[in-house]
Amino acid sequence: MTWFDWLIVLSLNAAIIGYGLYLARGTETSGEWFLGARALPWWAVGLSMFATNVDNADLVAVTGSVYREGLHIISVYALGSAAGGILAAFFVTPAIYRAGFYTNAEYLEARFGPSTRLLSAIIQIQYRSSMLGMMIWSAHLLLTRLVGLSPGLAWALIVALVVLAGLYTAWGGLRSVVWTDTAQGVVMMVASVVIFAAVWQAVDGWSGMTVALQESGREDLLHLGRYRGDDGSTSPWVVVIAWTIVGCGYWTVNHTQTMRLMGSRSIWDMKMAAIWGVALSFPIMVVSATLGVFARAIPELSDLPVNEVDTIYPALASQFLLPGLKGIVVAGVLAAVVSTFDSMGSALSAVFTRDIYARFLVRNHEDDHYVKAGRWATVGVLSLGFLYLPFIWKQPNIIKAFTTLIPVFVTPLFTVYMLGVLSRVHRRSGLIGLLVGSTYGILALVDREVYDLVAVPSWLTSRWPAFCWSLMITALTMAITTCILGQDQGNTTTWSEDKGWLHRSREQLPALLEHPFKGRVPGYLQPRWAAGMLLLAAAYATLVLFW
Repeated sequence: MTWFDWLIVLSLNAAIIGYGLYLARGTETSGEWFLGARALPWWAVGLSMFATNVDNADLVAVTGSVYREGLHIISVYALGSAAGGILAAFFVTPAIYRAGFYTNAEYLEARFGPSTRLLSAIIQIQYRSSMLGMMIWSAHLLLTRLVGLSPGLAWALIVALVVLAGLYTAWGGLRSVVWTDTAQGVVMMVASVVIFAAVWQAVDGWSGMTVALQESGREDLLHLGRYRGDDGSTSPWVVVIAWTIVGCGYWTVNHTQTMRLMGSRSIWDMKMAAIWGVALSFPIMVVSATLGVFARAIPELSDLPVNEVDTIYPALASQFLLPGLKGIVVAGVLAAVVSTFDSMGSALSAVFTRDIYARFLVRNHEDDHYVKAGRWATVGVLSLGFLYLPFIWKQPNIIKAFTTLIPVFVTPLFTVYMLGVLSRVHRRSGLIGLLVGSTYGILALVDREVYDLVAVPSWLTSRWPAFCWSLMITALTMAITTCILGQDQGNTTTWSEDKGWLHRSREQLPALLEHPFKGRVPGYLQPRWAAGMLLLAAAYATLVLFW
């Protein structure tokens, strides 16, 4: 890294962080802090969703995963994200938005009771803080392998980034996060194009890479349909279904995304924002993913050991980027770090403050007390990510750590959300289904990672089928419970039991808007047409183009 590279890195990120601190001024009420006063336009929310979705762990982990296993991970960014974004923006989040709730866990109490809300909040904090740990580790890899910092200096810089992101997030809430994310998203896109173009030229483009893979006998890495799991016997269809479940769970359960949708100024903006966020994410993640197969065409990188695959992205950047361009890529990576730190800080502090602290611990204080609690919670949740580092170190790569944790609690919770919104399953079925599904997830995790349970067959607990089994076991449990106790007769939109500040803060929200237009929405701007095209493009990419 030259002085010019460092100037680019520091200037871009300092400007964005300074902008975040500037926007933080004047944020006082809980409606402003938690939901940006429901005044955010679709294009800003979509850019923020993109910046949150494509984090530095994705850039590092996806490249390493593709190098080792091929392009099957594209499924989650194509079909998984398209299906998940549509489910979230067209079905799940509008139900929460219209009911006047701040968090998706808050909706679960109205639908399934307080115990389900509490469990959902705990699961979300565990889920996203574990992802935060993966981002911290990938940032360390980039700073030590690409930038060349010593481990101690790299850790110091990471802590500084966490503190700075936490500072403007804690002070300004969702509005500061969304508008800084839009700027960070642009920097990330430019950085991705820069490194892709440099590596593309180095290997003589797609044809040069294909020839190199054919000569090494690894042409299978280019095709989703040729990947058959860790054991070589898993159907590629199971892998695609599993990744689709992951994508759907991410966009619906993950409050870092649903919080942005609920900050939209209207239902129309919410739907268009999700479509925009997914549409931006897919090409950038294809670019990052293909870097993994390009690396196979480079002699000195063509045969790395499994525990070194997460170093490929920094190795490519270090080897092929000229001064100035390297600074742009590092600036993009650090922008991804900060954008995800601030997103998780705002979302998880909202979940803790509303769904645990205000609901179960301290109920009857004034609005400014809970705004302050949310600010302090931001610091706490950002610190949780460091606790997962010992587990991540033990995994062969970051993606393996990710797919090991997700089916334990997140997939059952996703199932509860979907059946709660789309069906009339009984009120008690949510808690029962979540407990049974999570119990299966824990047993499967123990069988895979800790101790081989002889009485449990491997086809029931192995990495990819576990996603499908987790969903089916949870859904079946909820269906059986409903058959025994009967269908739900309640109406969540009329739930108004007094919960002190929680109820009062809902009354502060501005009136619900269906769309921002005068009169009717023009036909060509109907979100359903854009959603249909997005889903078709995602299916084509997954099942035809890369199959």
